[in-house]
Amino acid sequence: MDDAGQKLRRARERLNLRVRDVEQASQRISEKYQNLEFTILINRLSEIENKGLVPSIFKLYSLCAIYRLDFVEVIEWYGIQLASLPADALFAEVSRTHAVSFQPQSGDLTIPLSLDPGIDLRRTTYVSRAIQRWGTMPLMFLAGLGPRERRYGFIGLDDWFMYPMLQPGSFVVIDETRRKIQADGWVNEFDRPIYFLESHDGHRCAWCSQQDDTLILLPHPASGERPVVLETARVDIVGQVTGVAMLLDQGRRRHTRS
Repeated sequence: MDDAGQKLRRARERLNLRVRDVEQASQRISEKYQNLEFTILINRLSEIENKGLVPSIFKLYSLCAIYRLDFVEVIEWYGIQLASLPADALFAEVSRTHAVSFQPQSGDLTIPLSLDPGIDLRRTTYVSRAIQRWGTMPLMFLAGLGPRERRYGFIGLDDWFMYPMLQPGSFVVIDETRRKIQADGWVNEFDRPIYFLESHDGHRCAWCSQQDDTLILLPHPASGERPVVLETARVDIVGQVTGVAMLLDQGRRRHTRS
């Protein structure tokens, strides 16, 4: 934390700014937003630079604006890694199905660059042992995969509606461009579209059948759950589930709890 304060001081000195200059600039930012929290008094700036005082989010914003610094980078000086948000979210076990609003962060993604040419992809394989070479790809390149049209959902730990196709605790990829309920066109349960929906009582993942002004949410037959009938006007179809990452031992947990 002390190092972060010193970095801020060096940023100020590189711009040849006096502490009085910083105070006056922050006051103008406060006036713009009509919020005194943006103001950084001289004695407070000294404590930030020399005594390890952690600035509030408002004061940190003012410093980044005045020093022309990247806000995300400065937050990392204080030990906060925004890229860790999705992983750290798992420390809170949420029982209800909900939307996930985390956005892709900058940085590098480790990916396999080449596989053993002798691998038979028709068979179930432990792929980790077949990876010959790993490499990194900047996450910014993922923009080409359309992240603006895709969101992520988490299947609640108590949500067995689509079990075993979607296990509780699964993360799902949602394509927001596919919001129209498809009435036919599939040949088996794996082809049938699954939709992520939001209603007055939360989020749901389900097969759907639309009839006039009602939307019927259909569970997986093996789940033991009953269909849910909702008014179409009271349901927001977030999109179609196009990908899933899940653990495969949740059924055992269900039997243990029951």
